[in-house]
Amino acid sequence: MFTRAALEAREGETLAPWGMKSADSRGRVHPDSEADYRTLYQKDRDRIIHTTAFRRLAYKTQVFVYHEGDHYRNRLTHTMEVAQLGRTLARALQANEDLTEAICLAHDLGHPPFGHTGEHILNQLMAGQGGFDHQRQTMRIIESLEQRYASFPGLNLSYEVREGLVKHDTDYDESNAEGYEPHLAGALECQLANVCDEMAWNTSDLDDGLYAGLLDLDDLAEQPLWQQVMASLGEPARPARLDPLLRARIIRRLVGIEMTDAVIHTHAQLRAHAIQSVADLRALGRNLAGFSPELRQANAIQKRYLFEHFYRSHRVVRMAAKAEMILTRLFESYIHEPLQLPPSTLAKVDAGDAGLHRVVCDYLAGMTDRFAIQEYQRLFDPEERV
Repeated sequence: MFTRAALEAREGETLAPWGMKSADSRGRVHPDSEADYRTLYQKDRDRIIHTTAFRRLAYKTQVFVYHEGDHYRNRLTHTMEVAQLGRTLARALQANEDLTEAICLAHDLGHPPFGHTGEHILNQLMAGQGGFDHQRQTMRIIESLEQRYASFPGLNLSYEVREGLVKHDTDYDESNAEGYEPHLAGALECQLANVCDEMAWNTSDLDDGLYAGLLDLDDLAEQPLWQQVMASLGEPARPARLDPLLRARIIRRLVGIEMTDAVIHTHAQLRAHAIQSVADLRALGRNLAGFSPELRQANAIQKRYLFEHFYRSHRVVRMAAKAEMILTRLFESYIHEPLQLPPSTLAKVDAGDAGLHRVVCDYLAGMTDRFAIQEYQRLFDPEERV
């Protein structure tokens, strides 16, 4: 039988010196009992999965809004892919799989509806009111907005999970680690979550773009990373036809290339810097985990290509314009007449925990794409029942 003590002992035996052991955690903000048969980080992972915010990710945009099709990634499937990649990478490097998974599962909880477009719009609407950033919103969710326990607000997650979220740092994220020793690097598990987030959208967005028919094979044939993948499969850079099986092989091989590169490069960096403890890793003040310079460059070229030909495609841009209209009109309507808000939401303004603008922003950020569209219809279609 694996009790928590036995699981902690196994971590001590199997994790590398740079792996964060749950028994060494800085713990939680509020007094809290621990599980008999789960480690601290396993309990954190489970608390994240059972949140309302996590369930809402199923109807939040990754690139395509939910009604564009059933087979595109949404924010939840993206999160699951990141977590799966995170466990693989952590296991290969003998880091803590459970801590890595918990950070991966929570890293996008604060995303509003309509993806990065929604984040940009809310940030504009909240100008002069503190702005909006999905990472700060993630922290608001886990620290206060999720009300699931009588004895403390939020989820009361461990220090290392919270640190992993505030130090989440990719091309699409700007970390602000105030209050979490910003001069120190995050634990390796935090850094691995960063790598896997990038790995997931770098591969899945290519897959969704191909599935949607928005990417031209002649253009792709000029991309270094695409050329590398196709050569490794024994296929021409410009295949005569891209059928579903070939597309699956391409994405599978691309994931393999990215994962192998991340494992080898990160391990080499850990050895080169003679990392013998979590403290050694933190003291560097910068991330060691990542891709080789060659793959980083190839990824950067592919990101630029996807931005120009996928994220700025007419289908995506048209929905972004709709999202701006929906969120802007909802925000302005609630601010103009707060009594349109649900009583439970309006009570937060009356309680004085946050001003009207922040409460409205929290309400909008928590919406799914589907709910935001339905709410727009309820407020602005005279024939729609409210």
